[in-house]
Amino acid sequence: MSDPKAPLKTTSRSSRPPLHQQSDTKPSYHHGDLRNALIAAGLESLEVDGPERLSLRAVAAKVGVSHAAPAHHFGSVKGLRTALATVGFSLFAEAMQEARVAAGPEPAEQMRAVGASYLAFARSRPALFSLMFTEALLDWSDTSLQEAGMRARAELSVICQPAADRLGLTDVAMREALERLIWSCAHGVAHLTIGGQFKSGSGANAEVLDLSTLIFGGQLRLLVPER
Repeated sequence: MSDPKAPLKTTSRSSRPPLHQQSDTKPSYHHGDLRNALIAAGLESLEVDGPERLSLRAVAAKVGVSHAAPAHHFGSVKGLRTALATVGFSLFAEAMQEARVAAGPEPAEQMRAVGASYLAFARSRPALFSLMFTEALLDWSDTSLQEAGMRARAELSVICQPAADRLGLTDVAMREALERLIWSCAHGVAHLTIGGQFKSGSGANAEVLDLSTLIFGGQLRLLVPER
C-alpha cells in the first residue's frame, strides 16, 4: 500500500518551520487515501484490541484525523468491521490461491498446501480471522463482503472437487458434504490453534487438512457407502 500521507503546503513568508515539522498539525489525505489509511489503522488496532473493543475514535486517533472521519467512510463501527473483514477475505483467498498454485498439479499436495495456508493465515492475523467468521459483528448485506467471502470459499471448492472425484462421489449433496467436512477440518484446527488448545509443536501443522492422505491414499473410501 502506498504512503497515505500527502505532502503539506507551507508558506514561504513565515518564519515558522514547515507544517510537516510541527507536532500539532494533522496530515492531509485524498479521499481514497484516507479510507485506505483508516483500514490499515483498523487492521492494526484489531489485532491489539480485538473485534469487540475496536472503535472509530481509536482508529481516527491512530491516523491523526478527526473522530468524524471514520464515520463518514464506514458509517459505524460495524461498517468498519465489515470493511476490515472484506480486506481479510481478499487476503485469505489470495494466500490460499498462491499456496495451491505453488503446490503444483497434484491434488493431494494442493490440499495440504491450502490447509497449511489456512492455518498460517489464522496464526498471523488471529483477531481478523475471528472477525471474518463472527457473523453478528458484520453486515453480510454488504456486496463487497459477500464477493470477497465467495472468492475465499471458491478456493476451498477448487481443492475439494478432485477429492470428491477420487472418492467416486457423483451426488451433489454428497460432494457438498465432503466440502463441508474438509472445510470443518481446516477451520476447526485453525480455531483450536489460535485459541491455545493446540500448542506449538503439537502436530497441528501436520494434522491440518491431512484428510488428503485419507482421501487420496484410499482409506476414506471405507467411509463412503456403496451405491
